[in-house]
Amino acid sequence: MAARASQRLVEIADALPLAAGMRILEIGCGPGVLARLIAERLSGECFVLGIDRSAKAVDAARASVTAFAFPGALSFRQASAEEFELDEGEDPFDLAVAIRVGALDGRHPEAGRQALMRIAAALAPAGRLFIDGGDPLRELALPRT
Repeated sequence: MAARASQRLVEIADALPLAAGMRILEIGCGPGVLARLIAERLSGECFVLGIDRSAKAVDAARASVTAFAFPGALSFRQASAEEFELDEGEDPFDLAVAIRVGALDGRHPEAGRQALMRIAAALAPAGRLFIDGGDPLRELALPRT
């Protein structure tokens, strides 16, 4: 799998503070390459939910799961960061990561405020959010209620 991922995504996956048993939310998952890298790093001992506003991207990500070594570790859902909500009975996430997501990189401030509120609500109390723009990641502070 890693051979088909860009070096940048490999570096991002390597930089995440991952641990077995984590629930991870990837925001703006596109075709699911980073989600698969994360699940691969943890040998499938995790759950990664990838969300993307694009139905085409989610369809591509879902199609990739059938050939993946740890299909039960991945799921994909069409949703934007600013509208994302946990499904009824769904457990919160331990970590969220977003790469090239306009709502979180300052390009769309109002969408960013909404997205941060939704992400904070979807994370466990000690949950953390990482975005690109650091070396290679930076952590964003979340609004806590």
